[in-house]
This record gives sequence, structure tokens and C-alpha cells, in this order.
Amino acid sequence: MDDPPKTGEYDHEELATPEKFTPEEEASLLGESNDKKSEANALFSSAKYENAITKYEEAASVCPHYLEYELAVLKSNISACHLKLEQWKEAIKAATDSIDGLDRLEKAENNQRQNELGQQTKNPEEEGIEEEIVSSGAQKSAPVAKEETTAEAARKKRREDVLRIRAKALMRRARARSELGGWSNLAGAEEDYKVLSTMTNLSAADRKIVQTQLRIIPPRTKAAQEKEMSEMWGKLKDLGNGILKPFGLSTDNFKMVKDEKSGGYSMNFSQNGPNQ
Repeated sequence: MDDPPKTGEYDHEELATPEKFTPEEEASLLGESNDKKSEANALFSSAKYENAITKYEEAASVCPHYLEYELAVLKSNISACHLKLEQWKEAIKAATDSIDGLDRLEKAENNQRQNELGQQTKNPEEEGIEEEIVSSGAQKSAPVAKEETTAEAARKKRREDVLRIRAKALMRRARARSELGGWSNLAGAEEDYKVLSTMTNLSAADRKIVQTQLRIIPPRTKAAQEKEMSEMWGKLKDLGNGILKPFGLSTDNFKMVKDEKSGGYSMNFSQNGPNQ
């Protein structure tokens, strides 16, 4: 058996960003991924959700790793399958993976736009030359304006697509968190629904669901919090009694007293307990 790698031996290799595929390789892999996604969509429509998950995962495995949008779509679809199977934890994870991918995509695209703006910044002399060229042949500006409009339209379409998938992934994660229950999950579902309430691209049906859940979930969250806090204090009390028992004491010998003026608490000790 080979010796285990020394600490840091593979650090550079693991941290290095893998290179992108050539355009031809990327197109081939994306085509294969889309074919598998189409098969998965058909399986989903036939209510064969387990098989659909397997096929979506195959599609994700061949999709180039840096195509965050395409991968986010697949992860969101996987989440939808888990919802149908009432596999709440798996649905949450897949939806979160989708949202995280969209976050990375938006960050990368914002950085790219900033870099493009930086490259377009020119010094005063260059700007003066550009103005002379344009003013002497204004007719040449039309193709440039058309090209900019096309590029901006493509960016707008991408932003709309990202928002659409983000809304689906958030709806699915919020639903799964609500179904799974518990203080943490309900609080997370409430946050997801709050984000969704600010989005303008929701359907009327989804907006109604969001508004309803924002009325229902807060009381559930509070009840779950109180229940879990009570259980936690019960476990701490049992632990404390185990520690104090050898000394002939219990947690009943200690009482927390609130100072109404400061709002703070102090601990009072009673040898015979609070009821003696």
C-alpha cells in the first residue's frame, strides 16, 4: 500500500481551478447532458421520480463543471423529484446546491461586467480622438449601437432565466423546510418566503402560496423554538442533577431570579430546595 500523502502535498493540485473545455468539447458534453435531461424530464412526467433523479444526476455529471446555470437547473429539478417522494432533507440539499450555483454565477457575471467597464474607461486624450472619429462619420455608430443592444438583450435574458430558476429553487427549498419542521428549518423556510415575497417574477399561484405561508409559518416557528428550548433546558437540568447528586443537591436548590430594573438574572441558592 502506498504511503498516505503528507500534509499539504496535494494542496496546490486541489486548489487549482480546472481549465475549461475547448468550445467543441463543451458543446459535445452539453449536448450529452441535455439529452439526459430530456430523458429525465420524460421520467418525471411519468411519475418515475427515482429514475428521474438518477438521470438528472447523470446529466449533471457530464455537464461542464463551470456551467453554473445549466447545473442549477438540474439541481432544482432533482429537488422537485425529492419533493414528490417526500424526501425533505434531500430536497433541501438539492435546492440549496442550485441556489449556491446561481450565486456563484451572478458573482462571476458581475465581476465580468465590472472588468468590461474598466476596460472601456479611457483617458481624456483617447476620448477626444473617439469623439472626432464619431462626429466625422456618425453613420458608423449604427452597427455599434445594434451590437450593444444585442449584447444587453442577451444579458437581460440571462438575468430573467436566473431569477426564474432561483424562484423555483427557493419555492422548493421553502416547501421542504416547512414539511421537515423544527425550529431551524421553519426559520429557514420563513426567510426563503420573505425573499420570494420581494421577487416580481412569481406566478399568481406562487405568490398566493408565499403570502399564505408568511402568515402560517411564524407561529409554527415560535412554537418549535419554545418546544426545543424547553427540551434543551430539560436535558441540561438532568445533566446538572447528575453532577450535583453526589453532593446531596439538585437543580431544585437553585433558582434564577430576574431583576426587574436591569432585566438581568441572579441565581439564589436554597439548601432545602424551593418548596421547603
